[in-house]
Amino acid sequence: MSRPLLPESSLAPHVREQIQSFHRNVVDAVTAAIARDPVVVVGMAQNPFVKKARRALEAAGVPFTYLEYGSYLSQWKERLAIKLWSGFPTFPQVFVRGTLIGGFTDVRAHARRRQLAAAARLALTRTSSVVTAPLGAAAHADHGAVGPRSVATSPSGIAHG
Repeated sequence: MSRPLLPESSLAPHVREQIQSFHRNVVDAVTAAIARDPVVVVGMAQNPFVKKARRALEAAGVPFTYLEYGSYLSQWKERLAIKLWSGFPTFPQVFVRGTLIGGFTDVRAHARRRQLAAAARLALTRTSSVVTAPLGAAAHADHGAVGPRSVATSPSGIAHG
C-alpha cells in the first residue's frame, strides 16, 4: 500500500525539521510500547470506541498496554502527531505484534474470527514491565507532563505496581 505524501524534496529545511520533531516524544513512546508489548491500544479519554475496544480485548482475555493521550478537550496536537505517524485517522489505534490492525471495528472483527485468542496466548508468554490494571483503574505511568496514561490490563484484572 502506498499513500501519497509530499516528497521530502518539496519541503523547506525548516519545515522538514518541524515535521521530524513534532511531538517526537509522543511518537517515540508509542513506538517503544509497540516494540515492547504484544498488544497496544492508543486512545483518548471520553471516546466511546476506545472504551469498546478495551472492553473487547478484556472480554477476549487479551492483556494489552493502553496509552491515553488527552481527551476531546486536551492534547489534540499529541494525538495529531500519532495520526500523522501512523497514517490512521481515528482512535483507538490497536497494534498487535507491532502491526496496526485498526480501531474498534477491527478489534471486534478479529474477536469474531478468534484471532484475539492467538494474540492473548502470545501476550501471556511474554514478560512485560508495564503497569497492569482493569479498565477504569487509576494506574499511571510517569511520562512527564505531556505523556500518556499507560494502563495494561490482564485477564485476571489484578493490578500490579
